[in-house]
Amino acid sequence: MENAEILKNARNVLLKLHKSLIDHERELYEGIHGPQSPGQFLNVLLEDEDFSWLRKFSMLIVEIDEMFDLKDGISSELVDANLAKIRELMDMKEDDEFFRAKYQFALQRFPEVVGLQSELRQIISAVS
Repeated sequence: MENAEILKNARNVLLKLHKSLIDHERELYEGIHGPQSPGQFLNVLLEDEDFSWLRKFSMLIVEIDEMFDLKDGISSELVDANLAKIRELMDMKEDDEFFRAKYQFALQRFPEVVGLQSELRQIISAVS
């Protein structure tokens, strides 16, 4: 399988993982603050610093989508760089302690998150 195809598959699983993390964070948030309309919760996601760690996922997904939308073609270096970014995110190699704490909490508490991360790692392991 070509790396660009691997990246597309990884992006799709990353999107599912991101949605799962948002769903779990929403459940926790609404447990404290009460039910939120979709618009209210979107504002919370965008503005509340407690949700800033999720933006690492959304920014990477957008970056990958923009890469695939390039009119001039996609370089293998760009594909490989985005695959490396996914790997770094999964390995929590950033210095961001808050990100690591929140992501590790989700991995310890939600089996679906563990399953999606495992699926993502398996896809990425096929990189040539």
